[in-house]
Amino acid sequence: MPVRRLGLVVHEGRAAAVTAARQVHAWCDERGIPCIDIDVWREDAPRRGGTEEAEAAGHPDLIVTLGGDGTFLRGARIAAKDRAMVLGVDLGRVGFLTEVPLDDLMTALETVHRDDAAVEERMTLTMRTSRALEIPSGIDALLRYGRAPVLPPPHELPDGGGWGMALDVTALNDVVLEKLARDHQVSVAVYIAGQLLAAYSADAAIMATATGSTAYSFAAGGPVLSPRVQAVVFTPVAPHMSFNRTVVAAPDEPVAARILPHSGPVAVSVDGELRGVLGPGDWVAVYPAPTRLRLVRLGPTDFYRRLRERFHLADAPATATDGTASSLFNTPDTDVPPDLAGMRLPPPAAE
Repeated sequence: MPVRRLGLVVHEGRAAAVTAARQVHAWCDERGIPCIDIDVWREDAPRRGGTEEAEAAGHPDLIVTLGGDGTFLRGARIAAKDRAMVLGVDLGRVGFLTEVPLDDLMTALETVHRDDAAVEERMTLTMRTSRALEIPSGIDALLRYGRAPVLPPPHELPDGGGWGMALDVTALNDVVLEKLARDHQVSVAVYIAGQLLAAYSADAAIMATATGSTAYSFAAGGPVLSPRVQAVVFTPVAPHMSFNRTVVAAPDEPVAARILPHSGPVAVSVDGELRGVLGPGDWVAVYPAPTRLRLVRLGPTDFYRRLRERFHLADAPATATDGTASSLFNTPDTDVPPDLAGMRLPPPAAE
């Protein structure tokens, strides 16, 4: 289906992104497609939640982000509200989410407009809490030092019945509970599928998707998961206990954390954005959201090639004996053996 309305999220601190934004506006003008700048960071105006941002933009069916993974996440939180497609244009340094380099921007727009692009769906997370999230006065100024205005606390959804408060939250990467004071760690009891796993005192506790396994969870020592995996990844950050391993829960096993009486105040962040502060006695439950993010893909997804390139894995001395081959099972002149039928394999090599 051709693009009917386009939303544009721009990293305004990069000149290349601002220039590219003008090109996108011109492309839309030539085709009579409304193009709206969304999630614009203005110091004199508060930021809006994803639902309000989508409504103010007139519910675009395609959101284009110009920047790195952080900019992409800004667009993703809005796109997920309306099941809009999101196309990430790469102007970042180390990232996994953006799809096309800047030089291919116009070609990518044409491909999407002709309905020739593929759409890949990714699992997202949502959450419930024991009470509404709030940002105490003065905390936001401290935590956003050198950054743009913070998002408001998420809206509560109509609900009840003793199951906590459902929040209007969509996380592509992770939900993080982290300490606010250097001398007071986060102390939480962690439950998986409603059963107590362990109590942790740590700098932070991360609940991530497979997509987010290469973000904060990875930096904290968590595993790399294929983005095709459906799971909730729990990773403690610098825990003061012998059991410091990541736990990977099934998608129907919610991961919850109750803040213990001796804990310091806990900041709740969603995809790197502060959304509220909780204290002892409060709890948070994280689980898959009913909506999935729709990523525009111009070709077959090659997550492992991207992983190899981002971390320069092929540069390691131990790889020298394997030459420069980037794939295996690459024999286009023969049929796939029965035992490999249905496996996800690389495409045939170009002749």
